Amino acid sequence: MTRLFVDVHVLQTVPPSNVNRDDTGSPKSAVYGGVPRARVSSQAWKRATRTMFADLVDPATLGVRTKRVVELVAAAITATSTDITEPEAAAIEVIKAAGVKDLEKPKRGKKNEAAEDEVEQSKYLIFLSATQIQRLAALAIEAARTGEPVDKAAARAAAQSTHSIDVALFGRMVADAADLNVDAAAQVAHAISVHAVNNEFDYYTAVDDRAPEDNTGAGMIGFVEFNSSTLYRYATVNIEALRTNLGDDIATVRAVAAFVTAFVRSMPTGKQNTFAHRTLPDAVLVSLRTDQPVNLVTAFEEPVNAAGSARAIGAAKALADRYQAIENAYGNGGTVNFVVAAGDGAAELTTLAEPAPLSDIVTEVAARVTAALGEAS
Repeated sequence: MTRLFVDVHVLQTVPPSNVNRDDTGSPKSAVYGGVPRARVSSQAWKRATRTMFADLVDPATLGVRTKRVVELVAAAITATSTDITEPEAAAIEVIKAAGVKDLEKPKRGKKNEAAEDEVEQSKYLIFLSATQIQRLAALAIEAARTGEPVDKAAARAAAQSTHSIDVALFGRMVADAADLNVDAAAQVAHAISVHAVNNEFDYYTAVDDRAPEDNTGAGMIGFVEFNSSTLYRYATVNIEALRTNLGDDIATVRAVAAFVTAFVRSMPTGKQNTFAHRTLPDAVLVSLRTDQPVNLVTAFEEPVNAAGSARAIGAAKALADRYQAIENAYGNGGTVNFVVAAGDGAAELTTLAEPAPLSDIVTEVAARVTAALGEAS
């Protein structure tokens, strides 16, 4: 097939918020271009994207990432066959046969002792598709009924084939079974503000509803750190790698459509009840590239300053200028662009493509990915 990458560039203004905080509770940050920036980690936006998949595709076709893999497989065993008297033991056997041998009882209490009455868990998160869980459960049931050990090759094959779209996009690492690893077909950058940002503090009080009328004190006081920013977000999908992971053209197209939609529309939920920070992007640029992925963050190494107009307008102009400079210097002439424009801030990007609704762009991207996959048939 023709080599194809789907690059997604997003400019999004977020109001006062603490979308993604560090170990001290402060909004995450970074220094770029010599000035402090607001930052939202790639992990936070990948999680938000993956969570939105459930609204876009059949949730039963998605994966589960958990340490409670024994419980997960045991539940599938019980749902399939009620005659297995020890589903947890059967699940442990098939999971270990697949190569995940590092299981332990969860630690509880002040002395960090194992809870004897709890099911064993893996020491790290494991990402399995729904189909893989069902196949492992079927092998466990067969072994329990015949009394024979679970075939290790069959167990590994069950955990390696029929990946869900989220496993195929975001990858999987299994520490003690490297052959179960899945290379991610999607890469997501840390989002950073296009301008310098200094955090602020909100000092708040809460009133006790049952306090006497002459009590002027607060029932609780505290503070929360926050900032506001216009973020540049970037992600890319390697279509060839995605097709390899999924092994199916239709699933590949479905995965691309779900990813572009979810990445653009999703929002991490940190402190969401406090700030209600849900916004949608000011502008989106989707580029189908046949050369290589290109992160355009260098457009904002020089911070964008709002001089009498919305910062998003300056950011869109900087993004369009940087894109054109990259294309003039390195482009192969094969890049196809699509633009979603919401408000004046996106007007500068209309030099790259005629604006269209996100749904129409996703449909067109899916069609072009289908055509590229068809060339390999």
